[in-house]
Amino acid sequence: MKFDVNLSILFTELPLLQRPAAAASVGFEAVEFWWPFADPAPGDAEVDAFLTAIKDAGVRLVGLNFAGGDLPGGERGLLSQPARSPEFRDNIAVAVGIARATGCRALNALYGNRVDGVAAEAQDELAGENLALAAKAAAEINAVVLIEALNALENPRYPLTSAADAILVCDRVRRESGAENLRFLADLYHLGVMGEDLPAVIAEHADRIGHVQIADVPGRHQPGTGELDVNALLTALTNHGYDGWIGCEYKPVGRSADSFDWLKPHLGG
Repeated sequence: MKFDVNLSILFTELPLLQRPAAAASVGFEAVEFWWPFADPAPGDAEVDAFLTAIKDAGVRLVGLNFAGGDLPGGERGLLSQPARSPEFRDNIAVAVGIARATGCRALNALYGNRVDGVAAEAQDELAGENLALAAKAAAEINAVVLIEALNALENPRYPLTSAADAILVCDRVRRESGAENLRFLADLYHLGVMGEDLPAVIAEHADRIGHVQIADVPGRHQPGTGELDVNALLTALTNHGYDGWIGCEYKPVGRSADSFDWLKPHLGG
């Protein structure tokens, strides 16, 4: 099994550019990030510093979000946002450029919250157009674009709240645009909060999953602190043929570096 660490939620006690080295120091060979810049189109110097931090740490970047807006402020993506769609389109080239430079082959596009005064159908149409553009650019480097569901308790205006919702978007955009590189991001925390039957989701959609993220329910802390049977879920992923990356995407209880004991049985150590 291949595990990476999301450095936008772990090791946040350190400045962002120091986190790849911190992940390497505890044994990780791969990392992922939400969009790591304040601007959807940061300057070359800022991007170069980010690339250098990853290279110098000796880790692989295996997952990266497209710009998603002000996540701490409640924004959840730009795909379907009429006022911010131009920013997303500008961001596509930057994100794909980073992926090309690092060998990252999975780019996550948060869908966007519903906007008052804009018909849901119009937002969905815009999201489809933007996803098609992102998928076309990602295909040039043999990368996939990921679509995920978020839980409605913490994200009440986000329209994709189930595995089925995310899969339907992938199917609709593929049907309308011909994009073949859209995949489901199975975030087991968000799906678990929504009460989905996670083994059933894995069994039904394993061939559509492009990336997995894991945190326990409730609390979004490391596995072993809540209700999820993590061993059973990891076994289900393996049994159904998933051999991609599994991202540790949780809020650690205590120091980040001390939160990985649950992984040892799965790494043989």
